[in-house]
Amino acid sequence: MNQQFFPNSSVRLEKDNIHLEPLSLAHREGLQQACKDGELWKLRVTSTPHYSEVNSYIHTALQAREIGKRFAFAVIDDQNNRVIGTTSYHDILPAVQRLEIGYTWYAKSVQRTSVNTICKLLLLEYAFETLQARTVGWRTDIFNLKSQRAIERLGAKKDGVVRGDALRKDGTIRDTVMYSVVAGEWLNIKAHLIGLLDSQY
Repeated sequence: MNQQFFPNSSVRLEKDNIHLEPLSLAHREGLQQACKDGELWKLRVTSTPHYSEVNSYIHTALQAREIGKRFAFAVIDDQNNRVIGTTSYHDILPAVQRLEIGYTWYAKSVQRTSVNTICKLLLLEYAFETLQARTVGWRTDIFNLKSQRAIERLGAKKDGVVRGDALRKDGTIRDTVMYSVVAGEWLNIKAHLIGLLDSQY
């Protein structure tokens, strides 16, 4: 594993009463409650597990961290000391300094708030300014229009559609929409995200 292009095990990213810390089994109960908030596992186009499968979900994320493929975070609301979701760096490619942001889901009660914008600002900032990433990508189900709008709102560019490349939770085959931001776009994207947050307060 290239440690220079992988988050530090003690990384903590924080802004406006929200912080991200490495996902661990200590977050299990909080993540189960976040799943139950809106019964998120019923959505066929997201990666949210059933609340009874959270333990396995965390173990899978930790195994992927060990081999340098994924680094999962717990998203914490500091005002209530509550786990409100999770997000990850994944498909980490040190040779080309590329990674993707995904495996992202939040309790329904914090959706359509500033939480996602804060998390994306923190993740992009760390990726470009600390890890020195050249490219940060996203992928989402072609039918997950909500996710596509959220990614486009960040300022990411649509790269295209990969057809028939993954299975959904229900066993159907999905087409995947790909997006990215490159290093040369980061300062403008950063200003855009800060502006979005300022307008939400």
